[in-house]
Amino acid sequence: MDAYSLRPDELGDLTIERLGPPTIDSPLIEKGVHFVDDDEKILVYSHSENIEACESSGKELPMFERAGPRRKIFFDSKELNCGIVTCGGLCPGLNDVIRTITLSLIWQYGVKKVIGFRYGYAGLSSKAPREPMLLTPEQVKDIHLRGGDILSSSRGPQDTDEMVDNLEKLGIGLLFVIGGDGTLRGACELTKAINMRESRISVVGIPKTIDNDICGTEQSFGFSTAVEAARAAVCGAHEEARGHWNGVGLVKLMGRDSGFIAAYATLANSDVNFCFIPEVPLVLDGKDGFLQRLEKRLDKKHHALIVVAEGVGQELVEKDGSREKDASGNIRYEDIGLFLKRRITEYFKEKKKPLALKYIDPSYMIRSLPADSNDSAFCLMLGRNAVHAGMTGRTDVVVGYWNQYFVHIPIAVTMLRRKRVDPEGDLWQTVLETTGQG
Repeated sequence: MDAYSLRPDELGDLTIERLGPPTIDSPLIEKGVHFVDDDEKILVYSHSENIEACESSGKELPMFERAGPRRKIFFDSKELNCGIVTCGGLCPGLNDVIRTITLSLIWQYGVKKVIGFRYGYAGLSSKAPREPMLLTPEQVKDIHLRGGDILSSSRGPQDTDEMVDNLEKLGIGLLFVIGGDGTLRGACELTKAINMRESRISVVGIPKTIDNDICGTEQSFGFSTAVEAARAAVCGAHEEARGHWNGVGLVKLMGRDSGFIAAYATLANSDVNFCFIPEVPLVLDGKDGFLQRLEKRLDKKHHALIVVAEGVGQELVEKDGSREKDASGNIRYEDIGLFLKRRITEYFKEKKKPLALKYIDPSYMIRSLPADSNDSAFCLMLGRNAVHAGMTGRTDVVVGYWNQYFVHIPIAVTMLRRKRVDPEGDLWQTVLETTGQG
């Protein structure tokens, strides 16, 4: 079973909250669109183990609502103002999602106005760094061709009631929140505050994590681009290693708590000799320690290629036991790449053996890239389905991808736990077979 599979005892009610019954004919009826019925469901489980667990307990098999356009919508689109906010770090595909949401709202549903809030949740506060941006077809027509984020972003929470005040002041009826687990937690709190006031504001989340670590969705945008770009860095490190006697190419990739990028970049370049991910402890010294295995590799082949995820070995790297946090409450990790570079260099110096080590960290270059073709197509489908969900009055919902379908997921499900690589699963076992690191 994959580590990120949702267990029956974890799942609560998968019913999606709505502002009210949809009573308005969708403008898409005239366009001959294929509609999805509300009773179309997608099974959460494909593993026999979980299916048998449900059946033996007498529980119904859990199912997600299938995403897509509905014949009836909740909002009168001609009177609807919509907002978009992006939070957290940069990620390839952000502009693609913003563009798709904007164009779908305007061209498909004919909404009154689309507003982009700048610099994350800070843009929803009374002390916003900049005024909101009016998003028009002209404004977004080319933004998918470049990286970054047209709205800019920020980290850290804001006063929830203050944000609701601002939404009500601007007459926003539908807010799209694009971000990772911290952002979605904020969206959940925002929904609770809106419900307390009995306001008619829908909140729809779009999962954004370059690490592909959000629970409840098999894929998140930016991941494909990150792996492709990481592959180029790994290839460069390999050539550097081969170009020197006892050459070592060391590449640090993104992955604070989940090693998906490092694992897939390793498989995409089968020349990697050592891959380290946060899910598996890093042992430096001893009979089967990394340093000793690296020495054997260099004695035999005289070059080696190493890929390490940024969250690896933090218990080894911590300087004084302190754990500083950023504005979002995330622990600031020490640089495992620089730590390994130093330890490897010291080890071979003590052994009086030559070493030519090249350290490459492409992380921030990768985050700001334009989306690749796979991510661009995925972003378009993700944004389109988010718009369809919001127009029906669904709220406190995330649009995810599960068992090859786009689905509606309660935000609470994405907050259950972080999706991680299973050390006993097929992905990691394939990595071990490919690298030969054992």
